[in-house]
Amino acid sequence: MMACPRVVMALFVALACACGGGSADKGTGPAPVPVPVPVPTTNGPLGPLAAGTTYLSPNSWLEYVPGTAPLIIVAPHGGSVAPAELPDRVCTACVTVTDVNTQELSRAIIDAFARRTGVRPHLVVNRLHRRKFDGNRALAEATNGHAPLAPTWTWLQSAVDSARLRVAAAHGRGLLIDLHGHGHAIARLELGYLLSASDLRRTDAALATAGDMGRTSIARLAGDAKSGERGTALLRGPNSLGTLLVGAGVPSVPSAGTPAPLIGEDYFDGGFNTARNGSASGGAIDAIQIETHFTGVRDNANSRAAFADVLAGVLVQYLERHYGWRP
Repeated sequence: MMACPRVVMALFVALACACGGGSADKGTGPAPVPVPVPVPTTNGPLGPLAAGTTYLSPNSWLEYVPGTAPLIIVAPHGGSVAPAELPDRVCTACVTVTDVNTQELSRAIIDAFARRTGVRPHLVVNRLHRRKFDGNRALAEATNGHAPLAPTWTWLQSAVDSARLRVAAAHGRGLLIDLHGHGHAIARLELGYLLSASDLRRTDAALATAGDMGRTSIARLAGDAKSGERGTALLRGPNSLGTLLVGAGVPSVPSAGTPAPLIGEDYFDGGFNTARNGSASGGAIDAIQIETHFTGVRDNANSRAAFADVLAGVLVQYLERHYGWRP
């Protein structure tokens, strides 16, 4: 990505391989309780903000690059900056392994999307190493209770809020992708909608009867997609994100051919960012967590560029079909 001006802003307010970006579910227990969705309390980095300009948090630990497309890419676990003044996170069950190369992958996706459409998605990046700060957790766990990091957490949430508000103002509706990396045994994308593996193994009829689509991170899209598709069709129907990706050559779950992980298979169903920023509460922005495998996707620059181009193409299709967006 081309270098952009560095602007320091004030605010209001795993190895590749083991993300912990959401609930790791082998499908043997009950569905996890979704993360509470706080009401945004700030409009994000103070502006005016210019699309394509990189805005940095006061310590340059976080960045927000506004875009003009109805798409937001968040990379919360790909940072490598580990300031000595920040203590390591040692909270119970804390995951501190970095999702290797996901920051680089997020930038490649932005560039590929821009080449295809002429417009750039919004980008929010956490540059801090996960052992210092977790960009996909609630405040206490994200910072390990280290009070000086609280403004960093607030800056991150505010940057995402700014992107969401700008997308809603410009387009009415939009999509947020929370980008991660996993090290599970099966080399496929895991798409998280806040439904567990055991939830996904239920039939479409059972999910509909229980009203489970209403608690997903694409709840609103499942009811108002411009394509006319409704409910579980948005999870694993012919025009779902997973099925479109499979059609482009990237194995994914859930999708039409693989509607759910089998019992015993690991699966991340979505974490704090997906719950906070999705549309279960009726907002304008839907959210999907994408957990990427390593080899052939983010292991080297060539893999990242090739996968980014495929994903960008699929996201363009998805936005056109379900949101009625045209570049």
